[in-house]
Amino acid sequence: MSEKIRVMLVDDQQLFREGMAILINATDDLIVVGEAGNGLEAIVLYAELRPDVVLMDVQMPEMNGIEATRRILAMDPEAKLLVLTTFDNDEYIFEGMRAGAVGYILKAMSSEELAKAVRVAHQGDVWIEVSVARKLVNELARIPLSSDNDTSSLVEPLNEREQEVLNLIAKGLKNREIATELHLAEGTVKNYVTSLMRKMYVEDRVQVVVRAKMLGLV
Repeated sequence: MSEKIRVMLVDDQQLFREGMAILINATDDLIVVGEAGNGLEAIVLYAELRPDVVLMDVQMPEMNGIEATRRILAMDPEAKLLVLTTFDNDEYIFEGMRAGAVGYILKAMSSEELAKAVRVAHQGDVWIEVSVARKLVNELARIPLSSDNDTSSLVEPLNEREQEVLNLIAKGLKNREIATELHLAEGTVKNYVTSLMRKMYVEDRVQVVVRAKMLGLV
């Protein structure tokens, strides 16, 4: 059996952490290795444990989850953090995106979806729960295109391979699936995704798809 994915929980509500830990530890390939009650504790504990995936609440005392996410990623750029959110604090989703979180999960999600989200994050891909993704798309769709950001004035036009990768991202394929489809190394696909984000003036693959639709590229 392969090693279990090591998860760290960060939330100021102990009962919630305990419930999450029970769900995670009941899953064969996941295990909780540490818990923190605020952002400051999370930074110290992350440095000690170096977990595979962090589940990070937003509103906490001492230091909120957004700032803790920034500081952990500054310490370890390869860290995988999933933001825990509710329908009441959607404004933090966008801050989490800018901070570098790899996904957004709802506290009320099922144990099966929670496990999937952790696995996806561990693989280095983005997980966004459907209702949260809809809010992101709606928000990004309201961003007006400036005259400097149309297809004729990109820093560089997309090359043929970048367009192929873009088309597959728009279909919902993950990096590993794109690599298989195009017979490329997964690391090469990640490089193409980074190039797409740079050329399209965006910060993650969700924004890539939204901006591509706005520009008529997909």
